[in-house]
Amino acid sequence: MPQEHVIAIDPHKPLAEEPNTGHNRWHEAIEPVLEADPGDLVVYETRDAFDGQLTPGSTAADVANADLSVVHPLTGPVYVKGAEPGDLLEVELVDIEADPWEQWGYTVEVPGFGFLRDEFPDPFIAHWQLHGNEYAESEDLPGIRIRCNPHPGTFGVAPSAGLRRRAAEREAELAESGGFALPPDPTGAVPSDSTAGEALRTIPPRENAGNIDIKQFSPGTTMLIPVHTEGALVSTGDVHYAQGDCEACGTAIEMRSRVIVRFGLRKGEAERKGIRDLQFYRDDYFTYPEMAVPRRFHATTGISVRRDGTNASEDLTVAAKNALLNMIEHLETRGYTRQQAYAICSVAVDLRISQTVDVPNLLVSALLPLDIFM
Repeated sequence: MPQEHVIAIDPHKPLAEEPNTGHNRWHEAIEPVLEADPGDLVVYETRDAFDGQLTPGSTAADVANADLSVVHPLTGPVYVKGAEPGDLLEVELVDIEADPWEQWGYTVEVPGFGFLRDEFPDPFIAHWQLHGNEYAESEDLPGIRIRCNPHPGTFGVAPSAGLRRRAAEREAELAESGGFALPPDPTGAVPSDSTAGEALRTIPPRENAGNIDIKQFSPGTTMLIPVHTEGALVSTGDVHYAQGDCEACGTAIEMRSRVIVRFGLRKGEAERKGIRDLQFYRDDYFTYPEMAVPRRFHATTGISVRRDGTNASEDLTVAAKNALLNMIEHLETRGYTRQQAYAICSVAVDLRISQTVDVPNLLVSALLPLDIFM
């Protein structure tokens, strides 16, 4: 008979005070918290992305002083019996309970982080009152109501030793050439054992999934992840109440939660079909239909032309930034400050790749659902 397993946490304690419940780095040698058979239900209780550093009384100054070395605290890992490298792990997301301890969430802008970090150097925080699994409102973003669309920002399996080393090497090369990548760093690592100096940070998604920030991975969706280590070693955290298809400022509506999943296995399928990256599917709308496909929206666009007038060739990053900056300017006409507008984009605006063929100017659209305005 299938069983139910619960990984319980004290949400008022940081992960370092309960290291038996999780980790904040990826490494194949991290010991599992529990074992589960395919078909069992597993309940993960999760901390927020900043590991309890922010509270309903936090200010922008607290955001500026936050310790980023402890992002993201993950619950797990869970050892899935029978899972082997080359298998495809099925993860059915059964349900998410929004912050069962305190109906509160937050959106922050951290200096030096986010898609438009060069444009937004100052810290910012918006506090959200979460009304169960219905909607969120914020006195810091007046006139906005965001419908609940809960999903794990971070969900993944352990990398193999080989994948971990390859990822560390390629990201180090990016950093050396001027790219934005965070190398392994034992500061703030949980566990703080011999793995800490070589374990991968949780910031980017990789072949093991990880920090995917896919809002369509909501209850009712099934994810397929290639298995890299025995038992898969599955962890989750960084759960979002709602998010735009961009999470532009680096955070969504962040919250604590309970995540309920059921695992399945497709033996050898990842190797047999050459599947290297996660896939996911579902059979109905991933959220309320009017939010999944906004019935009312205002859209801005951006092309591959920098603001100084120079042309970038086939550059979706430039186009996406332009679409977002244009949306921020539009939201300013609605009475919001630039920082408020940036936060609204992060939690509600969807970036869409409108075309990738009309060289040299690719085009990205930013869709603002008008039903968020009260």
